[in-house]
Amino acid sequence: MARHDMSVDNDPKTYGEAMLDIDLGKWLEVMKSKMDSMSSNQVWTIVGRPKGVKPVGCKWVYKCKIGVDGEVTTCKARLVAKGYTKRPRVDFEEMFSPVAMAKFI
Repeated sequence: MARHDMSVDNDPKTYGEAMLDIDLGKWLEVMKSKMDSMSSNQVWTIVGRPKGVKPVGCKWVYKCKIGVDGEVTTCKARLVAKGYTKRPRVDFEEMFSPVAMAKFI
Protein backbone atom coordinates (compact mmCIF):
# COMPACT_ATOMS: atom_id res chain seq x y z
CA MET A 1 0.00 0.00 0.00
CA ALA A 2 1.50 3.32 -1.05
CA ARG A 3 1.51 6.25 1.35
CA HIS A 4 0.87 9.69 -0.09
CA ASP A 5 1.43 13.02 1.61
CA MET A 6 -1.89 14.79 1.23
CA SER A 7 -0.72 18.17 2.49
CA VAL A 8 0.30 21.33 0.68
CA ASP A 9 3.98 22.22 0.93
CA ASN A 10 3.52 25.98 0.80
CA ASP A 11 1.34 26.47 3.88
CA PRO A 12 2.18 29.67 5.79
CA LYS A 13 4.74 29.08 8.55
CA THR A 14 3.79 32.17 10.56
CA TYR A 15 0.83 34.47 11.18
CA GLY A 16 2.68 37.15 9.20
CA GLU A 17 3.02 34.86 6.20
CA ALA A 18 -0.69 33.99 6.40
CA MET A 19 -1.58 37.70 6.42
CA LEU A 20 0.48 38.21 3.25
CA ASP A 21 -0.81 35.06 1.54
CA ILE A 22 -2.85 35.35 -1.64
CA ASP A 23 -5.53 33.30 0.16
CA LEU A 24 -5.73 35.68 3.14
CA GLY A 25 -9.54 35.43 3.24
CA LYS A 26 -9.35 31.66 3.65
CA TRP A 27 -6.92 31.94 6.59
CA LEU A 28 -8.98 34.64 8.30
CA GLU A 29 -12.07 32.44 7.94
CA VAL A 30 -10.46 29.31 9.43
CA MET A 31 -8.84 31.30 12.28
CA LYS A 32 -12.20 32.89 13.16
CA SER A 33 -13.85 29.46 13.02
CA LYS A 34 -11.21 28.03 15.38
CA MET A 35 -11.56 30.95 17.83
CA ASP A 36 -15.37 30.63 17.78
CA SER A 37 -15.07 26.89 18.41
CA MET A 38 -12.67 27.35 21.33
CA SER A 39 -14.93 30.02 22.82
CA SER A 40 -18.09 27.90 22.55
CA ASN A 41 -16.24 24.89 24.03
CA GLN A 42 -14.96 27.02 26.94
CA VAL A 43 -11.34 26.10 26.19
CA TRP A 44 -10.02 28.89 28.41
CA THR A 45 -10.99 31.36 31.08
CA ILE A 46 -9.72 34.92 30.89
CA VAL A 47 -8.07 35.95 34.16
CA GLY A 48 -5.83 38.74 35.35
CA ARG A 49 -2.08 38.22 35.15
CA PRO A 50 -0.32 38.21 38.52
CA LYS A 51 2.67 40.52 38.83
CA GLY A 52 5.93 38.90 37.82
CA VAL A 53 4.28 36.12 35.83
CA LYS A 54 5.23 35.69 32.19
CA PRO A 55 2.28 34.27 30.21
CA VAL A 56 2.72 31.36 27.84
CA GLY A 57 2.86 32.62 24.27
CA CYS A 58 0.99 31.04 21.40
CA LYS A 59 1.23 30.76 17.66
CA TRP A 60 -0.96 29.78 14.74
CA VAL A 61 -0.18 26.64 12.74
CA TYR A 62 -1.67 26.42 9.24
CA LYS A 63 -2.30 23.31 7.15
CA CYS A 64 -4.12 22.58 3.89
CA LYS A 65 -4.81 19.09 2.61
CA ILE A 66 -5.19 18.10 -1.01
CA GLY A 67 -7.36 15.40 -2.50
CA VAL A 68 -6.38 12.70 -4.96
CA ASP A 69 -7.24 15.10 -7.79
CA GLY A 70 -4.58 17.54 -6.55
CA GLU A 71 -7.09 20.16 -5.42
CA VAL A 72 -7.16 21.64 -1.92
CA THR A 73 -9.92 19.92 0.06
CA THR A 74 -9.59 21.48 3.52
CA CYS A 75 -7.57 24.14 5.28
CA LYS A 76 -7.19 24.33 9.04
CA ALA A 77 -5.63 26.69 11.54
CA ARG A 78 -4.67 25.64 15.06
CA LEU A 79 -3.70 27.91 17.93
CA VAL A 80 -0.95 26.21 19.90
CA ALA A 81 0.71 27.16 23.18
CA LYS A 82 4.47 27.66 23.24
CA GLY A 83 4.85 25.49 26.32
CA TYR A 84 8.51 24.91 25.54
CA THR A 85 9.27 28.46 26.74
CA LYS A 86 8.43 27.61 30.36
CA ARG A 87 11.02 26.41 32.87
CA PRO A 88 10.19 23.72 35.47
CA ARG A 89 10.11 24.96 39.09
CA VAL A 90 10.56 28.54 37.85
CA ASP A 91 7.45 29.13 35.73
CA PHE A 92 5.36 26.19 36.93
CA GLU A 93 5.12 23.54 39.63
CA GLU A 94 2.49 21.21 38.18
CA MET A 95 1.99 19.47 34.85
CA PHE A 96 -1.39 19.32 33.16
CA SER A 97 -2.60 16.92 30.51
CA PRO A 98 -5.78 17.89 28.67
CA VAL A 99 -8.61 15.38 28.44
CA ALA A 100 -11.66 15.11 26.20
CA MET A 101 -14.95 16.59 27.31
CA ALA A 102 -17.34 13.88 28.53
CA LYS A 103 -20.07 14.89 26.08
CA PHE A 104 -17.74 13.97 23.18
CA ILE A 105 -16.89 10.47 24.45
